[in-house]
Amino acid sequence: MAEPAELEVSVMYALPQQEFLRPLRVAPGTTVGQAIERSGVLASFPDINLVTQPVGIYAKKKSLDTVLRDGDRVEIYRPLVADPKDSRRKRAAKKQTGQAAPVA
Repeated sequence: MAEPAELEVSVMYALPQQEFLRPLRVAPGTTVGQAIERSGVLASFPDINLVTQPVGIYAKKKSLDTVLRDGDRVEIYRPLVADPKDSRRKRAAKKQTGQAAPVA
């Protein structure tokens, strides 16, 4: 089966109040890093630091040199606000002291 002339991918970055989702058509062999640069997300969000912020494809961490496949969604992840382990420990401690968890 022959490779398509172009791949359809998208680049995603989300903040609490704003999101960036840009569909792109790229050549086969394009990497995650190249797609991010082409998308314009770095110009729209200059605080993004690809050295320290992880990236991935559909919630699976990938490196910037990962070659894209047709239909991939490249995601740029924000730093965590709280350590998930600490959050779980605090919830467990509250539960042990008898404080009821808020009901949604």
